[in-house]
Amino acid sequence: MRPAVIPRLSRHIRNWKYEVYPIGETPCFIDTPSFAFKANHRFGTRLLFVTPISNTTLSFCGTDNSSAYKVDNGLLNNGCFLDALGVVPHVFLLFSTFPILFIGWGSQSSKVHIHHSTWLHFPGHEIRWLLTTVLLFVLVCEIAEGIVSDGFNQSRHLHLYMPAGLGMLAAITSIVYYHNIETSNFPKLLIALLIYWTLAFITKTIKFVKYDGHGIGLSELRFCITGMLALIYGLLLGVEFNVILRRRYMWFKHPTEVKPPDDLQDLGVRFQQPFVNLLSKSTYWWMNTFITSAHKRPIDLKTIGKLPISMRALTNYQRLRKAFNSQMEKGPVPLKGPRWIWRALRQAFSRPLVLSITFRILADLLGFAGPLCISGIVHHISSDNHTSLPPVKLLGVHFISSEAFLANAYVLAVLLFLALLLQRTFLQASYYVAIETGIKLRGAIQTKIYNKIMRLCTSNMSMGDMTTAQICSLVARDTNHLMWFFFLCPNLWAMPVQIVIGVILLYYLLGVSALIGATVITVLAPLQYFVATRLSRAQKSTLEYTSERLKKTNELLRGIKILKLYAWEHIFRSSVEDTRRKELTNLRTFALYTSLSIFMNAAIPIAAVLTIFVVHVHMHSATDFDLSPAVAFGSLSLCHILVTPLFLLSSVLHSTVKALVSVQKLSEFLSSAEIETDKEPIVQTPENNHGDIKSVYALQLQAKLVNRKYKAKQDVNRNFQQQEQELMDSVSQEGEVCIKIVNGYFTWTQGCPTLTNIDIKVPFGQLTMIVGQVGSGKSSLLLAALGEMQKVSGNLTWNSLPNSDSEDNVRSHYLSGRHSPTKRGSVAYASQRPWLLNATVEENILFDMAPNVKRYKEVIEICQLQPDIDTLPQGDQTVIGERGIILSGGQRQRISIARVLYQRTNVVFLDDPFSSLDIHLSDHLMHEGIVKFLRQEKRTVVLVTHKLQYLPHADWIISMRDGTVQTQGTLKDIQCAEPDLFEQWRTLMNRQNKENSTELKRKSFRRAMYSRDTLATEDEDEDSSTTTDEESLRAELRYRTTIPWSLFATYLRAAGLLLIPLLVLSQITKHTLMVAIDFWLAHWTSHVIEAQIESAERNCTITQDCEFSHSSYLQVFCVLCGLGIVLCLVTSLAVEWTGLRVAKELHCSLLRIIVLAPMRLFETTPLGNILNRFSTDTNTIDQHIPVTMECLSRSTLLCVSALGVISYVTPVFLIALLPLATACYFIQKYFRVASRDLQQLEDSTEMPLLSHFSQTIEGLTTIRAFRHEQRFKKKLLEYTDANNISSLFLMSANRWLEVRMEYIGAFVVLIAAVASITNALYYQLSAGLVGLGLTYALMVSNYLNWIVRNLADMEVQLGCVKRVSSLIHTEPESYDGLITPAQVPAGWPKYGEIQIKNLSVRYDSSLKPVLKHVNAHIKPGQKVGICGRTGSGKSSFSLALFRMVDTFEGQIIIDGIDISKLPLQTLRSKFSIILQDPILFSGTIRFNIDPERKATDQMLWEALEIAQLMPVVKALPGGLNAMVTEGGENFSQGQRQLFCLARAFVRKSSILIMDEATASIDMATESILQKVVMTAFADRTVVTIAHRVHTILGSDVVIVMKHGAILEYDEPDVLLEQKESVFSAFVRADK
Repeated sequence: MRPAVIPRLSRHIRNWKYEVYPIGETPCFIDTPSFAFKANHRFGTRLLFVTPISNTTLSFCGTDNSSAYKVDNGLLNNGCFLDALGVVPHVFLLFSTFPILFIGWGSQSSKVHIHHSTWLHFPGHEIRWLLTTVLLFVLVCEIAEGIVSDGFNQSRHLHLYMPAGLGMLAAITSIVYYHNIETSNFPKLLIALLIYWTLAFITKTIKFVKYDGHGIGLSELRFCITGMLALIYGLLLGVEFNVILRRRYMWFKHPTEVKPPDDLQDLGVRFQQPFVNLLSKSTYWWMNTFITSAHKRPIDLKTIGKLPISMRALTNYQRLRKAFNSQMEKGPVPLKGPRWIWRALRQAFSRPLVLSITFRILADLLGFAGPLCISGIVHHISSDNHTSLPPVKLLGVHFISSEAFLANAYVLAVLLFLALLLQRTFLQASYYVAIETGIKLRGAIQTKIYNKIMRLCTSNMSMGDMTTAQICSLVARDTNHLMWFFFLCPNLWAMPVQIVIGVILLYYLLGVSALIGATVITVLAPLQYFVATRLSRAQKSTLEYTSERLKKTNELLRGIKILKLYAWEHIFRSSVEDTRRKELTNLRTFALYTSLSIFMNAAIPIAAVLTIFVVHVHMHSATDFDLSPAVAFGSLSLCHILVTPLFLLSSVLHSTVKALVSVQKLSEFLSSAEIETDKEPIVQTPENNHGDIKSVYALQLQAKLVNRKYKAKQDVNRNFQQQEQELMDSVSQEGEVCIKIVNGYFTWTQGCPTLTNIDIKVPFGQLTMIVGQVGSGKSSLLLAALGEMQKVSGNLTWNSLPNSDSEDNVRSHYLSGRHSPTKRGSVAYASQRPWLLNATVEENILFDMAPNVKRYKEVIEICQLQPDIDTLPQGDQTVIGERGIILSGGQRQRISIARVLYQRTNVVFLDDPFSSLDIHLSDHLMHEGIVKFLRQEKRTVVLVTHKLQYLPHADWIISMRDGTVQTQGTLKDIQCAEPDLFEQWRTLMNRQNKENSTELKRKSFRRAMYSRDTLATEDEDEDSSTTTDEESLRAELRYRTTIPWSLFATYLRAAGLLLIPLLVLSQITKHTLMVAIDFWLAHWTSHVIEAQIESAERNCTITQDCEFSHSSYLQVFCVLCGLGIVLCLVTSLAVEWTGLRVAKELHCSLLRIIVLAPMRLFETTPLGNILNRFSTDTNTIDQHIPVTMECLSRSTLLCVSALGVISYVTPVFLIALLPLATACYFIQKYFRVASRDLQQLEDSTEMPLLSHFSQTIEGLTTIRAFRHEQRFKKKLLEYTDANNISSLFLMSANRWLEVRMEYIGAFVVLIAAVASITNALYYQLSAGLVGLGLTYALMVSNYLNWIVRNLADMEVQLGCVKRVSSLIHTEPESYDGLITPAQVPAGWPKYGEIQIKNLSVRYDSSLKPVLKHVNAHIKPGQKVGICGRTGSGKSSFSLALFRMVDTFEGQIIIDGIDISKLPLQTLRSKFSIILQDPILFSGTIRFNIDPERKATDQMLWEALEIAQLMPVVKALPGGLNAMVTEGGENFSQGQRQLFCLARAFVRKSSILIMDEATASIDMATESILQKVVMTAFADRTVVTIAHRVHTILGSDVVIVMKHGAILEYDEPDVLLEQKESVFSAFVRADK
């Protein structure tokens, strides 16, 4: 038969089957017409008898065998009867369970159902599901075997596969039936399954025995399947018996009563992964309702509920602590260093990791099914010999071998589909277990860090050894490093297995050339690791500059007011830009290595395949047709698999290095010094590992305390027993002493003691005041008593109330030679800098005390907080933000005092609580709060203060000087013992009235109730808090609206017009070329097969006639691969450079507009929100969006090209594409909404967690003083669990998506495989195109889920672009004036004359005026004092001079020039101002005083001398170049204020504004400064805004303001003579 006849003939006989008998040959069987005619080609001119066989008759046992229904040899010897016998159990189960499931189950379940979301697992639950899954797989194989075997029969034999089909239906029914019984906790109905497993086991065993009796063995596949089914049914029967024995629901009188897990009884637990059945666990089916409901309503903490008990932070912390304790019990191993931590982590969390590793290895092994099945399918299609040995016919049926079964292309397609399903399931299970373990680990370590913080020495923080940022970095970054290490850890074990098996299989396909290709990959892998290492270094270096930039940006934002007032904003902006330029330089390096990493990920597989095929072609002769499509595309898929672990190797090693570093840092932190406790006394031996920045207190004392060192050392070695006896004698004589320190030496560092020779006593129930100059050690004395300082020597005793303590009790509170603050009770402590929680006003005041309405209102009245509360959006239920951001300094201080007053502790410590308050509030709080309220309750009060006018109220006075006690006693005692000191005090107090006669008048000056609109008339501190409500604080926490894709256009527009076309064209060209490479490979290998067939037909004997030239194909292939590699590099560079350009443009625009923005923006927007634009959002734009954009474009184009190739190869695939695409659309639609919500929820729950850590560190002294450690630990657990439950739901949502997308990908592979095989067998599709289509189908399953994941990530990340863009569109201040700086006269203002004409100003055009028609004339050199109650417009008056507010009417003329015409920079640079809140910047003292670097050293020292700071600065190492820490934390509050004074003196402008500049300075220093200011600025105009009226009594003119207008304007003497004047009343109230 000629080949030309074959196509025509095949159309008529396509539905036939053929028996082919070559003459003189053994008969062989061919399945299809195409096989028949290929066989004709194979046998050449030899005659073939082709006989059609009827194939249309259907019968259970078939009709081609007359003995099919004969039972002469017995029923059990008939194969058809054996198969029919197997139907009986299945029919029984279906008929017995269907009525229960579909008829009577509703009424039954309503009685016994516990809860719709409750799963009560019976014994053997997991084993049952696993066995049922294996059973279904084996039954699928039985069906497939029956269909293939039936192909050798003349008629259809239904008994070969129909029983197996019923078995599948019965197996599915059994597991559905079991699930319903289990969820309803009604085990008696399991009797049906018991009977079914028994019958099934018996029938399969009979069949297996009969097969064995007839000589059917392991070589026949059906024999193996039958044996496996008998085994599985037997195991399931054993499981059923186990349920009976454990639950005792049959044959026992008293069944076992069980309850669901505690977690499921709590309806608040909604994370059900640990409790659902195996199918739901594997497919995350329980997440369906959760994912779809997110489309209807936002996901919040209430939606996701609580964590299961086993996943909570406390549970895992206890597990970790137990592991640490077991390490301690093992022996004399030093419990230091990271090794100890690694051992504890391994002991606590290694078991689930082993399970994850097992799942990962199984997934990787199943991954090799793809290349093997592709190779087998293509080989089957392209093979020239499809004949096989005839099957064995026994018991009336045919039996095929496993080899014949696996040679069928359709069977391979189904096996590939099942292998992909299992592989994806195991892979996602591995991911889930690893990430869940990592999240548990993170929660445990965060809890351990927090418990360590509660025991930290305060000196670690104050000396700069350990900063809040470092600890927060440990919590936020290092714990995440460990979590991700645990996630990637299974790769360390699975990768070697994957690499070894991959190389072996590649060698099996290609021989030696495969080893060369693997060598290329292996050689290039270290290069990838090198790039990853460099990338890590670049990222670390970038992070350092990012931290520095954020530090400078934070200082710029916090000090923006002083920077604008001094016209220094451009100096600090330049400083930030310089750091940003360095950061961008490192970002360029980071982008370059990222590009190289992306390039190598794409290029190495191309290079490996190119190397393999080039070597393979050159190593084989031209007559060798070994490069078939099966070999080519099988090896291509193997190369992709082999490259993956080598790429992952760099990430895994990088993550491992990060984890090692993090554990090292964690080890150092956990070994840091702790305070001593009762339960865990620790001998403190901190190392002298401090930085260059040291406490000013210690440095000041170095020169003064040299002679005391020897004495201090002697004190350490004193006889402690003698000390104990002396102290006991003293206590017995003075039973009313609450606190006593004898010969105490306390230090912050290991150097000289900060406090020396301290001998003090604090009497019970009395007011003790501690006074002294700035830096004398007053606050340190309080902290020493609280146990926050390190004690060098001496004794500290805390006693209980005398009437409740016997001598034995007093003795129990004493610890010889050791500081034992834990013996004391709770102390109500108010620090100098108020510490507030990010909570409501009420919560800050109650501080976890039981609510008492009467006491609460009384405290509010005492602290005069009601007017402030009334102006807040939600009253006292308003959340005040982190550090009380929406409140003024005075409001924060009064809330801190209110907290102390509300508590019922016996002891109260107040550390200079009046520094931020005006004189009215100070007097009111002193008399009403301390003298009256606390004394009535007979509480022991220790007050540190600068206000010496309150000394007459003190029962006991302690005077500090240079770190030691100068004197102590009652005021009369000190008058007698220290007359000089008393006279000094009296001089400072002589203007104060000791009586309370003005109390009623003072009350009349309380702030009135005013609405939120009039709040804008307050001074700048109070004004900044008013317009910020709770919604603005929480705006970013609940951002859920759909982000318009126009933001992506906004992002790309910032890149410029050059990069966008390059980016788009390079991406499209690259992927087009990738498809071209694979098409050319298919074309090449198909021609190899054609040449092979042609050679066989010609039966050529001459070598030259049989040769096939690979050279032309190889040349084109090399060119295409080379171009592909080049385009990979171009594409990766284009993406990263686009991201870099956008990052540069957006940050530059953002910084410029923020610096130029009006103060109203900073007063109405929380600082944290603005800072987040520079930190989190900028980091996302810098590093994350480019990577996401690259991944999204690559995944999308790969999937589009893959679907295009599949559709081209098999057009029928387009029919199946529609439902698959519909499913993908709805999956991504629901997932994106849920993922966006969960990502935002994870971020929003992480913020309070980190905030809780930072505010705990900042308020550590207060928390320990109050003894509220346990309460804050409990809060930490709540925050940690909230963050972890968000992370778990987000991770589960990702798994939910990936399982579904990869299952859809598996269906794509199945449909493509079946369609390709059919096209190849019936429509002459080339084997090369079949291999190409299957290879691309596998690619779809790999990349489909990444499209949706990256799409969701991109939506979230574009939110950063939106927030930054919205801030960029802020309207800036008008810096340009009507005249240029050159037109301003030199030396202006020369005289300092200020004329104010009909001035009206407001903070915003939408607000009411704060100054109304003000007229004033300040003469040159005049000293003007401005006073008035809060909200009168004092500060607004001063801000108008700087054009910081909107002047909508009137004008200000200074030295003849209208300031509205001047450029802002010029105007503000000519004045000096000193604000109430002192602000210092990190850097040198020189930089803080003179950022413009215009002053000489002599001028700087002169300014420091005027500010009384010269001795302090000279004592510092470096003098003017000594470093100032962030915020000036290494200086006291008073010293910071003095530096601000020196800053103003350096400028020497003709106009100076002082806004209560001496609030934080003791009265002695203040008196000196007042004289110095009057002398130094004798010829200059000075405007003083006073809260304390006595500071402006020496002014030339006094202005009294009220409601934004000038009420009184005259000389102070004239106003004082007028008894009815407001100023006179102010003065009387200030006495």
